[in-house]
Amino acid sequence: MDKMNNKREELIEKIREFRLLDDDFMSKVFEDDYECIELLLHIIMGKSDLKVKEAHAQYSIKNLVGRSVRLDIYAVDMLGKKYNIEVQRADKGAGAKRARYNSSVIDTNSLLPGSDINDLPETYVIFITENDVMGGNEPIYHVDRVVKEAGKTFDDEAHIIYVNGAYQDCTPLGWLMHDFSCKNPSDMHYKILADKTRYFKEDEKGVAAMCKIMEELIDGEKKEIALKMLEDGKLQKEEIAKYFGLPLEQVEELANCHAR
Repeated sequence: MDKMNNKREELIEKIREFRLLDDDFMSKVFEDDYECIELLLHIIMGKSDLKVKEAHAQYSIKNLVGRSVRLDIYAVDMLGKKYNIEVQRADKGAGAKRARYNSSVIDTNSLLPGSDINDLPETYVIFITENDVMGGNEPIYHVDRVVKEAGKTFDDEAHIIYVNGAYQDCTPLGWLMHDFSCKNPSDMHYKILADKTRYFKEDEKGVAAMCKIMEELIDGEKKEIALKMLEDGKLQKEEIAKYFGLPLEQVEELANCHAR
C-alpha cells in the first residue's frame, strides 16, 4: 500500500509541474472543450467571431500507403476551414518538413473519391513553440507560398503559423503564451484556461484522470523499450520482465507479436 501511495504522490508531483506547453497535458485540457479551442484560435487568428463546429485532441489520421500522424488538436470551423494545433518544446519537433507533412496528410484526407479538387478546404498548421524557432524575435510568424518572380502570394490556401512561446508581452497573444508557460493556474490571465488547468492539477477527479494517463504513457514507454530489447536478443524474457516491472505474460505477448 505504501508503495502505491508513494507512486501516486510521485505522479501528482509531476502533474503539478505540467504546463500547457507539455503536449500531453495540453491535449487533455483542450479535449472536447470547444470554448478553450475557440479562445486559442480567436487570439492566434485574430478573429473573435471564429466558431468551431468539430474538434478533437490527439487526433489520428491514418495513411494506408505512408506514415500516419497524430495531431495534438484538430479542429474545423463553421466555414469548413481546418486547423492543426501542435505544441512543441523541442525545436526539432517543429521543423519545416513536419509542418509540410501535417498539411499534406490533412489535405489527402479532406476529399472523398470523385470530389472536385477545388473543394479542398483552407488549412492552417499552427505550431506553438517554447522557443523562438524562427529566430526573428517576433511573437508570431505566418508562412505562405509566394511566386518569387511576381512577388505575390500563391493562393493555395495552405497556411503555416509559428507562435513564439518565449514572446510574452502585454498583448492577448503575449498573455496567452504566458498562460501556456504557467505551472500555477492562479498566475494565468485567461480564466477559462486557469479553471481547466486547476481541474487537472487540484480536483480529485481531474488529478485521477491525469494519473491514469501518465500511468498509461509510462507503461507504453516500458513496452516500447522492452520490445527493442527483445529485438536485440541479448536478454531473456524473464530478465526484461523483472527489469521493467512488467508481467511476464506481457513480455511474452510482445515477443509473440514481434515474431509474427
